[in-house]
Amino acid sequence: MSMRILAVLALTLSGSVSVVAPPADLVSHVDPFIGTTRGGNTWPGATRPFGMIAWSPTASNGDQTSAPASNGYDYNVTRLRGFSLTHVNGAGCAPGAAGDVPILPFTGAVDSSPTADTKDAKYVATWSHANETAAPGRYTVTLDDGVRTDLAVTTRAGVGELDFPAGKEANLLFRTSNSLNGSEDAEITIDPATRTVSGSVLTGGFCGRRGNGGGDSNPNRRSYYRLHFSATFDSAFTGTGTWVNSTLTPGGTTATGGEGYLTGANRAGRGSGGWVSFEPGADVRMRVGISYVSKENAAANRDAEIPGGTTADAVALQGRAAWNTELDRIRVAGGTEARTTAFYTAVYHSLMQPQTMNDVDGRYLGADMRVHSLRPGQKAVYGTFSGWDQYRAQIQLLGLLRPDVAGDMATSMLDFAAQNNGVWDRWLHLGAPTHVMTGDPAAPTLATWYALGVRNFDTTAALNSLVRQATVQNPDALSDAGCPGQCLGQRPTLNTYLALKYAANDICHCWGGAAETLENSLADFSLAMWAQRAGRSDLYRQFLPRGDYWRNTFNPATGYQQARRADGSWQPGFTPNTDVGFAQGSSATYTWMVPQDVSGLATLMGGRDAAATRLDGFFTSGYDPTNEPGIHAPWLYNGLGKPWKTQETVRRLADTVYGTGPGGLPGNDDLGTMSSWYVFAAMGMFPQVPGRAEMLLGSPLFTRVELRRSNGVTLTVTSNTTETYVQSARLDGSALSRSWLPESFVQRGGTVSFTLGGTPNQSWGTAPRDH
Repeated sequence: MSMRILAVLALTLSGSVSVVAPPADLVSHVDPFIGTTRGGNTWPGATRPFGMIAWSPTASNGDQTSAPASNGYDYNVTRLRGFSLTHVNGAGCAPGAAGDVPILPFTGAVDSSPTADTKDAKYVATWSHANETAAPGRYTVTLDDGVRTDLAVTTRAGVGELDFPAGKEANLLFRTSNSLNGSEDAEITIDPATRTVSGSVLTGGFCGRRGNGGGDSNPNRRSYYRLHFSATFDSAFTGTGTWVNSTLTPGGTTATGGEGYLTGANRAGRGSGGWVSFEPGADVRMRVGISYVSKENAAANRDAEIPGGTTADAVALQGRAAWNTELDRIRVAGGTEARTTAFYTAVYHSLMQPQTMNDVDGRYLGADMRVHSLRPGQKAVYGTFSGWDQYRAQIQLLGLLRPDVAGDMATSMLDFAAQNNGVWDRWLHLGAPTHVMTGDPAAPTLATWYALGVRNFDTTAALNSLVRQATVQNPDALSDAGCPGQCLGQRPTLNTYLALKYAANDICHCWGGAAETLENSLADFSLAMWAQRAGRSDLYRQFLPRGDYWRNTFNPATGYQQARRADGSWQPGFTPNTDVGFAQGSSATYTWMVPQDVSGLATLMGGRDAAATRLDGFFTSGYDPTNEPGIHAPWLYNGLGKPWKTQETVRRLADTVYGTGPGGLPGNDDLGTMSSWYVFAAMGMFPQVPGRAEMLLGSPLFTRVELRRSNGVTLTVTSNTTETYVQSARLDGSALSRSWLPESFVQRGGTVSFTLGGTPNQSWGTAPRDH
């Protein structure tokens, strides 16, 4: 049946037939509320693909210095502090990142400083989910006080239509200093003559409160960007005012003052902002632009993308079209309605990032907090890279769908590193280094994109720079600042690591020595693969052995990865559940983090059958599907000669820990990582190892999947049914006995066809040559 017909039939979970919306409006399958509770840390507001602006509610839990969930929104909390202009999707480190400039419609009298309302007792609004709707690019809610708010956005600007009820005051509060993590400074200027409100907030602070970030020495309690905004209105102001800390100035038009980066009493009651008033019952249209360069650029972005007179309906329609263009890069059919919703929402969450950073004039804020310009030929500067998370699934999906965006992101990361004294940081918020997590994820990220055929970046300069980071110890490598959770040094204690061939847990200046060793081994393997493709045999020979350093933290006496000291001894007190030597995971989880050498790991465990038996036990007693170190583990059965166990394990996880509704994600989405895992699972394939482009096979959730890469390559997956187990497979018409696809499949395109059934075929994909 053609994918282009007006409707396609899909089997539901119960086996009945339902109608799925046509591919032309795949947005109808997206539910932005998925992941907004149960720790998913997503949010339902308006944003475009790779958007700079993300206009969404920041809720209140009764503490002005915190939020009910990371990134500001939890489905179970319906008290509004304001609609903030920036957000990050699914990041942890409560209260998350960004959440800049909450804007609150308020129908009461502004007769005291909103900053002095430290418990959000007065300057707050409530709402019911019955009066709230969200779709990609648009968010609408009618608050309990009667204000209807309709928000729609472009890449760098938004239009808000606010309909105030008759008989009540009509005020709009700009809480300029109240970013999620606080602020160093903020300023606001109100110009009644031009009906304009503009200002900025100097902020940053991502993970600056984290308990394992070094306490008062946490290097992230600092500012690393200034967000500028410029808003103009179609209605005249009937009043203005400002506040600084507890001082209210009715009639005021300027104010400055930040809040600091602490929490509770150490920050409460500090900050600044302003408000404008309108006639009671006014219907107000606001156009707002943002920029990380200047307020003038914020206004230019606004006027270029949302000219005067543009309605929310018009912008939302354009946004819907933009999202449909991206979603239509993967067409699916033959799945249940629930799986289709989960799938397209996962694609939506995966393509919220990276975030556009350059203004319409091509300028952007660099990692050094200076203004830079696009390179010739570069279409956009992209930022925000949750490296430790994303390199395991999201960057592969991005590289498949949008190799053009991946290449521009690679260029951006190369330039951010150059602006950061040549250091590639493991977690970028915008372009700024935050040092969060462990390892060197930029290396496997760019190596993977290169393997996927991405070439629109300076591949030689990038490889050389990453090789330098992996071979020349940088000045911060011996620093304990931010340790253990966001150690300032990248490739910490590198000289000692290279001498010992593992990260010594007692002197590594890192989160955990065993985790650092595993991460670096995988990064170095990726660099070796890149070097080999690039014809750099010298680098290939240098880095390939380093990909085996994981063996030096595998303790044969226990059969697990284990923290090891500089003198060669093992960290005492070991149990498989210990997190000593690891980062957000246990030894039981990290022991499997060797996708580059599954056969070598199996040998150390006593052979493939013994390793598979251990993996069985891991999934019945110790597997954590909510965090990244183990998200590849369900696919390891392929390499152990038991692909039917991959099929049943992946299917069980896809149908039980993922789903629809606000609790439909198993944990932090981590900038699309967990969502990308689901997309791959639903397609019936998963990247075998970072730095390469082979795909491990599972079983698809749809009878047809067609992925059209932006470079013109098409990947097609078909199956006779959506049963769990592979009975046989064909690749481009020829019988396929392997449980994986060659790199040529994603590089040049092809069709893989499954015959699925309800019982395991324990012969397919099990011969030694096939796994």
